[in-house]
Amino acid sequence: MPARRLRSPVQEFGFELALCAHLEETTDSLVARQLGAAVASPGSRIVDTVLVEPGPEFDARTRITPSTIPALAVESAAGVGRATYWKDAFDCHPDVARRVADRAVELGFFERERRGGREYVRRTTRYPDDWFSRLVGIENKPDLGRPGDLERQLRTDVSLALFDEVVLATESYVTRAHLNRIPEEVGVWRFDPDSGEREVVREAATLSVADPGVELLDERPLRTDVAVVGAGEKARKRRRIAERAYGKGWRSYDLPACARMSLTDDGRPYCEHFGRVVDPGSDCGESCPGFEASDPSELGLDAIRAERSPWVREPSGVARRQSGLDQFG
Repeated sequence: MPARRLRSPVQEFGFELALCAHLEETTDSLVARQLGAAVASPGSRIVDTVLVEPGPEFDARTRITPSTIPALAVESAAGVGRATYWKDAFDCHPDVARRVADRAVELGFFERERRGGREYVRRTTRYPDDWFSRLVGIENKPDLGRPGDLERQLRTDVSLALFDEVVLATESYVTRAHLNRIPEEVGVWRFDPDSGEREVVREAATLSVADPGVELLDERPLRTDVAVVGAGEKARKRRRIAERAYGKGWRSYDLPACARMSLTDDGRPYCEHFGRVVDPGSDCGESCPGFEASDPSELGLDAIRAERSPWVREPSGVARRQSGLDQFG
């Protein structure tokens, strides 16, 4: 791959979307972006791109709902064959339990009934734990000349081992010095967002996702704070990442009400005024010199995702009417 002019920070969003589109086209995986990947310190680590490889029960998951099933609903004590009093189904604050139960019913994962003035819930189907197999976490850093916290982030990803593989994707020419500064387990891709050409500079090692991991919390002179994350905690987090990825995907942006906005064939937001893919969340609006007001776009991002990925937009559903459900009111 020849040397290229590097992108500005504004265009890093375009690099990320181009890589997502490329991976969706060239793999059988679900592709999602901007997902949390910390356990002990939630929110402290956001992974740019995640690949979810389908498992043997993938079809069973697609039949339930196209949306993310709330983690607390999946982890609840509500079963399939026997209804449970809704408060007893959850180990959390009743207000949170109420919201989760309502959402699970809305999605068709729960159904409910009343008995003697009390509400009970049951699952409409067994949750298919084997619907996904491997997870790949990708850190996008188009310009290695501005690494930021790259080394620390990748060391945390490797030591925690939530992902079966961790990869660094860049547009930069990758030198031996670059490779020496990141963990040897991390794979490296060089990706050209214009041509869609992807070069594997270094293969990623397979990490021990079934074993306990170590999450880096803080680094200071003469002191490093870490947390040991058990295998069970990791398994729950992996399921939550996969479930969130299924519902969210990578086209997680709202299109502006601008006549200059259109979509590429793979669903990236393209601005005719600037002649490139833009980030609607930061680049668009009435203050933009190219803004031309129009009715909100009716372009279907979900339809594009359904056509180009294993995700199912309109599943058959799994809800079953149980005796007593018609008494709910």
